[in-house]
Amino acid sequence: MTTTDLKLEECGTLPKPGPVGRLVRLGFGSACIWYVVGLWDVRADLFTEYGIRPLIWNGMLPGFFLISYVINIGYSRAWGKRPAIVSGVIILILVAYGYFILGAVGTYILARTIWAWELYLFSHLGSAFFIAALISTPGCEMRAFHNLFTRMTGIPTKEHQCPVGPLHPIDQWEASKK
Repeated sequence: MTTTDLKLEECGTLPKPGPVGRLVRLGFGSACIWYVVGLWDVRADLFTEYGIRPLIWNGMLPGFFLISYVINIGYSRAWGKRPAIVSGVIILILVAYGYFILGAVGTYILARTIWAWELYLFSHLGSAFFIAALISTPGCEMRAFHNLFTRMTGIPTKEHQCPVGPLHPIDQWEASKK
């Protein structure tokens, strides 16, 4: 299932991750936070002598792939690919603005916009992975904040199976071993 469709399930439907699933979530969370720290380190100097820093460009492809999942599953929205499309349109508008108005594609406003977009995306994703690992959130890490709310208040929230990546197969494997 690699769709961005929102398929929420009742609380308690999905298996909780075991030790392997939790370690994988912790690893993914560490990678996201490592990238965020790198972005934060260059916040005052987004350019090299050759243009926008490669670090900023490096998060674009995974960012476009992940943004719809982060928004849809994390905020319980059924917006399909719209978060990625809106992000792409905004970036293309800034590229066109830079090229036609300022005479360069790699402008400060483009660099700052991509930097902020990636900072939000990977901070949200990284903290969701960490919380999911710590509290053993069933299913997708993007439901970790909802699962934490459920644990704190006793009010059940919906779960979502991980649509991409290795987490769902790992959770299924670990559940079958119990």
